Amino acid sequence: MNPTPGTPTTGARPGPAVALGLVILCIEGYDLFILGAVGPSLLSHPDWDVTKSTLGLLGSLTALGMPLGSIAAGWAGDHYGRRLPMVVSLTWLSLSMLLSAVAGDLTLFAATRFLTGMGIGALIPLVTAYVSEAATPARHALQVGTATTGLAIGGILTGVVGRTLLPEWDFRTLFLFGVVPLVLIPVVWRLVPAVVREHPAQAPLEEAEGATTPYTAEAYDSANRLRQLLAPRYRRSTLLFWAATFAGLVIVYGASTWLPTLMVDSGYDLGSSLEFSIAFNVGAVIGTIGAALIADRGLLKVATVVSFLLAAVAMITLSTPQPRPLLLVASAVAGFGALGTQALVNIYVAHAHPARLRGTALGLSLGVGRVGAIVGPSYLAAVTVLISSSKAGFYAFVVPALLGAVLIGLLRPGRRPSAPAPAGASTEAPLAQ
Repeated sequence: MNPTPGTPTTGARPGPAVALGLVILCIEGYDLFILGAVGPSLLSHPDWDVTKSTLGLLGSLTALGMPLGSIAAGWAGDHYGRRLPMVVSLTWLSLSMLLSAVAGDLTLFAATRFLTGMGIGALIPLVTAYVSEAATPARHALQVGTATTGLAIGGILTGVVGRTLLPEWDFRTLFLFGVVPLVLIPVVWRLVPAVVREHPAQAPLEEAEGATTPYTAEAYDSANRLRQLLAPRYRRSTLLFWAATFAGLVIVYGASTWLPTLMVDSGYDLGSSLEFSIAFNVGAVIGTIGAALIADRGLLKVATVVSFLLAAVAMITLSTPQPRPLLLVASAVAGFGALGTQALVNIYVAHAHPARLRGTALGLSLGVGRVGAIVGPSYLAAVTVLISSSKAGFYAFVVPALLGAVLIGLLRPGRRPSAPAPAGASTEAPLAQ
């Protein structure tokens, strides 16, 4: 008996899956943006002798752990299912943030940021794959996009907490909130299916028939999955997704580490700079949902290209003297162009692969692309040190934004059926190459 079109057969319902994914990524967004929020406080720490270069290094250390987490979690999610790797990642992330809160010196603090990065890197591909498999096909981009706005909402919470508690409180206190994920472990164990199943209407054409049958680790070992992603059918899209993720993550992690500091350098006080950080994340939430609605109308590629271009325009605007309301709007657009764009790229990757490859595809895309996350903070640090102009940091974002738009533009459009392909239908058309 065929499932009713639009009804997930993954064992997970869209509503709870989106809500759980949003909460997990909200916590992860807090952990991601916390370094940027405490950046000015770190620079003024009386004992640790933190410089701008040190701040960039801390951001890069956080990002350095992310490829390890992303690749390992993507493989584990396809091998063991999403549930167990998600529980392990949440535990890892919570303990790492606790260690950051009690770190007594800069060396230990730097080590905890590396460990935190591994946890952050692991959760994004796991959550994206889980929500993608539970999503209603006709609302796939919207539901996955809504969950991924948790990253930006977490950034908003970081800005609010930082503006409320800093500089009066010790900045390490803010890391204690990162222990919250531990309370989600029983919820994850209850809601996340142990076995990954594909919704036939979400599968690429050649995966539609029999897609509701769970696959086994033995049938699709990690080497086989990697070979498939680099085989002719997927090679072009795989390489383009890796490169576009690199460009997107340069923007995301450069901004998450440096935006408050760049605004302080432009003449704003710490409180005002954190307001710009809050606007940045509000824009990411609103923009991602709006772009996802457009993407569900068959315009995912267009929405992703435009969002990259908006990031470039917004950063140029932020570099110029404008009325404060306009700068806040530009900061919001920059947030969509950074976090929103990367959310769309992740949706694109999930949309372009069947369940048996989805976790690995997301993990490798984010893992290889995490080089951009590693480069981003140090790239911004180098630009601000080498070029004395306060505008330099903002213009540094324009190059990866334009590069990302070009890379996504090079993807070839694919076709996806709205229901399982009828018997005898062609099964050769790729989704995106």
